[in-house]
Amino acid sequence: MSAAPDLVIGVLLPDMLGTYSDAGNAVVLAQRARWRGINAGILRITADTSPPAGCNIYLLGGGEDTAQLYAIEWLARHRALRHALSETAVTFAVCAGLQILGSTLTDMHGRCHAGLGLLDLTTAPRKRRAVGEVITRSALPQIGLLTGFENHRGATALGAGVSPLGEVLLGVGNGAAQQGRRPGRKSSSAGPSSSRAIEGAVTDRVVATYLHGPVLARNPALADHILSRVVGREFPDSHPPDVPDLQDLRRGYLSPTPQRRARFRTLLRTR
Repeated sequence: MSAAPDLVIGVLLPDMLGTYSDAGNAVVLAQRARWRGINAGILRITADTSPPAGCNIYLLGGGEDTAQLYAIEWLARHRALRHALSETAVTFAVCAGLQILGSTLTDMHGRCHAGLGLLDLTTAPRKRRAVGEVITRSALPQIGLLTGFENHRGATALGAGVSPLGEVLLGVGNGAAQQGRRPGRKSSSAGPSSSRAIEGAVTDRVVATYLHGPVLARNPALADHILSRVVGREFPDSHPPDVPDLQDLRRGYLSPTPQRRARFRTLLRTR
């Protein structure tokens, strides 16, 4: 019999919130933990199961409006899991997962729905869908630039209880006007408003983003940051075998147009 894992990663509702293969983020977290000698396991928690409340990390992925509303109802019904998301575990949420954890979300027909209420943010529909590559300068220490692709129609406004994950250099991001907000600060203490858009949301227990990819495969430093929150210490640099140069891969994620490639190379040089 194999030993019980030291770190358990729970993928919540992959049967409902699996549109963009965001469950691949769990594979990245588990493997990067194993490279550091931590026995990590992945647990798929589908809609027809009773969710455990003892996972160290929970993941929420992207999905359509109907799946979002179902996920909110399902999560609210399992009180022990909801307590774990807010008090004991670290949660990483992508796109629909970000919106689900908020206070409210408004659908395309103008109907306002209550969210899970774990993040101080609200989401309403944008006039145009945000589709394409994104570059964000992360507000988290030692992360640098984040890359991913977005495909959403949400305009997410952050409240005083949550900080942005980063500042958008290319793309849409949260898509809502945030006067007086700067990455890494809460609105109550922010200085003059930034001219750039913001992306994602961060609290002591939650890291959320609109970026797909899976985003942790494209940004392993963010994966290590999430793991460090769980183990309570910084991770040393990992040098896994047979992994191509990350910077070359990151350039390849962007549009093939020469203008956007040149812009991205400039951003990498000046980060």
